[in-house]
Amino acid sequence: MPLYEHVFIARQDLSNAQAEGLIEHFGTVLADNGGKLVGSEYWGVKTMAYKINKNRKGHYAFMRTDAPAPAVQEMERLMRLHDDVMRVLTVKVDDHPEGPSIQMQKRDERDGRRDRR
Repeated sequence: MPLYEHVFIARQDLSNAQAEGLIEHFGTVLADNGGKLVGSEYWGVKTMAYKINKNRKGHYAFMRTDAPAPAVQEMERLMRLHDDVMRVLTVKVDDHPEGPSIQMQKRDERDGRRDRR
């Protein structure tokens, strides 16, 4: 099955538990349609570059999935209809890298960064 990575931004007035609950909810939507959630990360509340729906901040979440295209389309459709989700980005990838995403790595562990002096 194809591999996908999804990032979505939820409203800032949700609690952390509610934002993490959205990951579980959309993971079950995938499972019901024949896909599976390979991994997920909750990135926390971050400030956005510009306001979206009068919100300056949002809860960011990242999901790695292994699912057929119809399952991904159904999950995206439900994300766009959900009142708490402001933005969704889905990217098809060739493979899922091991370990945490770049966003979750410590600054010291990131490879390829130049030395700032």
